[in-house]
Amino acid sequence: MSRVRLALALATLAAFGALGCSTSAPASASADDAASAADVGGTVDSTLEAADEAATDGSKSAACVDAFGDALPGGWGRLDGTVVAVVSPGDVCPLPNSDHVIVEVEANGAVYRVVVNVLSTSGDPDVRFGELDHALIGPSFAEGFHGGVLRLDYATDLGLHSGAAPFAPVAMAQLVPKVADALEIGAPISAYAQGSGGTSVHNVHRYGAGADGALVVRPTSATPHWLVFHFADQTF
Repeated sequence: MSRVRLALALATLAAFGALGCSTSAPASASADDAASAADVGGTVDSTLEAADEAATDGSKSAACVDAFGDALPGGWGRLDGTVVAVVSPGDVCPLPNSDHVIVEVEANGAVYRVVVNVLSTSGDPDVRFGELDHALIGPSFAEGFHGGVLRLDYATDLGLHSGAAPFAPVAMAQLVPKVADALEIGAPISAYAQGSGGTSVHNVHRYGAGADGALVVRPTSATPHWLVFHFADQTF
């Protein structure tokens, strides 16, 4: 990244403030979401530097938008839509985040932000990341946000457990391109996450209480492909 791009990114962060994950979580959730809400000071500098080391060619952020929908309900559910852009830390786009990848998803004529942790700001910084093929949990893919009785538990529904495959610790510099490379612009995506009650969904990781988060690519295919995340201090 050039010095100019870095300056622009920092200026944009200062202008918009931090937009990390929800600070409301059960005991099984990591403190990272509360920490990322601050998203200031040295964290911005260090994570942007890490993203610079991991930089992709930037093409997946080229179509990032500057206006977002505000119709997402609060509470946990699944957002089904189409990938518009993938904004990595350090990309110059509206509402960036220094320790999350932002997946811009269009649903029902509006674009929403799916905010995905790529760095732990408490304890071990490496996020535990894994991939697997598994059928969608809940109803078939249908554009929009699905809540209500829908639930997701890594252990119960996917047979996943901390400290076991496919999870492995991945540093931010490697995790950013892993996530970006797995997502295809213009392709359908499902995001299990916490709705903000407005423009974005958060907590796309192990959360507990039947409200775990994940990304699913190829959700309309016979073999949906899951991206799953948890933090080092989570046991399940």
